[in-house]
Amino acid sequence: MGKFILKRLGQLLLSLFIASVLVFVFVRLSNTDPVAVILGGKQTSQETIQAIREKFNLDKPLFQQYFLWIDGLFHGDLGLSFKYQTSINDLIGPRILTTLGLVTAGSLIALVIAIPLGIFCAVKKHTLWDRAGSIFSLVLAGCPSFFVSILLILLISAVAPSYPFTGSYSTFGEYCQRLFVPSLALACTMIALASRVMRSSMIEQINSPYTMTAKAKGVPQTSILFKHNLRNAVIPVIAVVSIQIGSMVVGAVLVENVFSLSGLGTFLVDSITSSDYAVVQDITIMLVCLFLLISTAADIIYAAIDPRIRLK
Repeated sequence: MGKFILKRLGQLLLSLFIASVLVFVFVRLSNTDPVAVILGGKQTSQETIQAIREKFNLDKPLFQQYFLWIDGLFHGDLGLSFKYQTSINDLIGPRILTTLGLVTAGSLIALVIAIPLGIFCAVKKHTLWDRAGSIFSLVLAGCPSFFVSILLILLISAVAPSYPFTGSYSTFGEYCQRLFVPSLALACTMIALASRVMRSSMIEQINSPYTMTAKAKGVPQTSILFKHNLRNAVIPVIAVVSIQIGSMVVGAVLVENVFSLSGLGTFLVDSITSSDYAVVQDITIMLVCLFLLISTAADIIYAAIDPRIRLK
């Protein structure tokens, strides 16, 4: 297991290095001059332009700019925003809590609903309950997150008009209350996919030879289902969830706009529009790092559940 973890961590570091180079290069393919973004289109002297280039390290060769950026990341310094001319750390800090809270809560909600739903449909295979669960999953899979967000706003506004959809929060309770409905909207696609995968995987395990052998030995049905079937069936679900969490970060952009949340997704879109590529490259590499960490964690969880994976 130790060798397996070291191998995956090595792959993670290599992937991060390649991703950082690609992000740095592709962001700079834009024809927009960073100095024009910093000046806001105003005319100025050559001395001022040169001073700006020196301040933002734009006077240095690209390879030096890359290593200065990476060195700053390792020291927790994300650099300066071209548009706001202030530390990107201060700009991103409050927004990270919003986006991470949204994705984390959405993932937890999806798992709490999808896994029991998938198990229930597998146990009730080919019954009315199974068909109802399948229809529910298909409907959720076909509804974009922004559409679900609008429907939830309309529904809750009619049922509970005083529910706080907008506004700031000062306590942890208000933070959770503010993010609950957006997280529920974001979780719908994962609920649909994870529940279907869970159902198929559970049916395969229920019909497997080891399950029939356990029944023949008199092992209780509940013990077979949750102690043996669930442990094997959950592996494909982990794969789906690890991919869907990455997709949630993208979906969070739309949900944040609908619910007027100031998160990383909204900030990234605004920075792309304003050609603030110092912010764009920082947020992009953070999202890539998050996605790779989730994938690596999923691989390690696979190996912990099924030791055969460590040999591959």
